[in-house]
Amino acid sequence: MSDRGDLTRRKFVKTSLAAGFATAAASTIDAQALIHTDEAGLTAGEVRIPTPGGAMPAYRAQPAGQHRLPAILVVHEIFGVHEHIKDVCRRFAKLGYLAIAPDLFARYGDASAVADVQALRRDIVSKVPDSEVLADLEATAHWAADHGGDHKRIGITGFCWGGRIVWLYSAGHPELKAAVAWYGRLVGEPTALTPVHPIDVAKNLSVPVLGLYGGADESIAPDTVERMKQALVSAPAPGAQSRIVLYPDAPHAFFADYRPNYREQSARDAWNRCQDWFQKHGMS
Repeated sequence: MSDRGDLTRRKFVKTSLAAGFATAAASTIDAQALIHTDEAGLTAGEVRIPTPGGAMPAYRAQPAGQHRLPAILVVHEIFGVHEHIKDVCRRFAKLGYLAIAPDLFARYGDASAVADVQALRRDIVSKVPDSEVLADLEATAHWAADHGGDHKRIGITGFCWGGRIVWLYSAGHPELKAAVAWYGRLVGEPTALTPVHPIDVAKNLSVPVLGLYGGADESIAPDTVERMKQALVSAPAPGAQSRIVLYPDAPHAFFADYRPNYREQSARDAWNRCQDWFQKHGMS
């Protein structure tokens, strides 16, 4: 793992996780579509990840009483670590993984409590530097390896905002086995906080990445997905082993069963592909 000890770390504003679903999405939740994964047979709940800026809250789920488990870092959407992300961790745990989702916005506020999406982007999301996020994920991987995970079997997956982060983390982290990025933005203008984007690091990927995207995603233009595909084709191994699957009629966030965007058929197929990808690349 890379050395990011020179970072100046902001202290944490949020020190514990909220219960329930993100406030910004609560009014549109379809209870009939929700997937609920129970905690039977699991050790699940909030933990604290030591970082230079203090203790970072995270949600962890793993099979109870087991050790040396393959570990998956779960990177949240713009809504932070709320009930959907926690449930995804439990789904992985039921499959035999230690799954952990750190709250990567905790230094800047409680994303799950902000009702207005534009305010959320302006006041929290836009202030988070990539370098800090990547360092916090490294700290999370260390924690997982010390608390029941196998340091030789670490993977990463993430959604929306987290999907972009998955691509970035997969460049320069050869200790990873595999990665799965769900509808993360691929291109963008460089800024001080976000100096590179997935298409810029395609040639530097340390592990094979599976990208899962929606063809009807209004926030990610189809031509950018095609550009990323071409960048991966010309990338050296293991980046060249990466693959992008496009679901033609699926919108953004098609896996999020708590949102109107949820598309059950595409979500089920993508979830199966996600499992197969991790197993194929040494995470079983």
